Amino acid sequence: MNPTIRTEIFQRLRAHTPQPTTELIYQSPFELLIAVILSAQATDKSVNKATQNLFRVANTPQKILALGEAGLKDYIKTIGLYNGKAANIIKTCTLLVEKHNAIVPDERTALEALPGVGRKTANVILNTAFGQPTIAVDTHIFRVANRIGLAPGKTVLDVEKKLLKVVPDEFKHDAHHWLILHGRYTCIARKPRCGSCVIEDLCEYKLKTEAT
Repeated sequence: MNPTIRTEIFQRLRAHTPQPTTELIYQSPFELLIAVILSAQATDKSVNKATQNLFRVANTPQKILALGEAGLKDYIKTIGLYNGKAANIIKTCTLLVEKHNAIVPDERTALEALPGVGRKTANVILNTAFGQPTIAVDTHIFRVANRIGLAPGKTVLDVEKKLLKVVPDEFKHDAHHWLILHGRYTCIARKPRCGSCVIEDLCEYKLKTEAT
């Protein structure tokens, strides 16, 4: 795929969704961090439903620690893998209080040192909370990047590195939001909705459908 086509793809995605953002509901970097940890193998809708109640009573590391692991579980038990997530969140809150004055760090190494925070989660926080031009590659972005020929790669890290290399600078900040939304609602896994795709004529996927 040549640079001109890549630029046109992002121009169209921007025109379609001028101000893309995460569908997780949050009011602070800390709330976003907790929501992203909870979102692993869970829908944003299910996370928002749980955090709506959780954040009313505990929206800081100290308040979640005051709940305790058992108390936290009561709020997130509708989310998959909640036992492990609760344990990680308690450990993360402890580290935030002990090492970071209860403030979410804006640096990758510090973020990835937090339990339950991997590279993808760190990228989301750095981009969405702190405005850094990172690209968090989830299953949607991995599928879209490979399927349409934008940035093919065998691993998530391969795709991330290639996207950072080929996405024009003006689109880097919002690129992963556009690609996630495109993969979630249009370029879906089983049967892409090519008939309603704003970049269908630019896409290199050979098995296009008429689905809308």
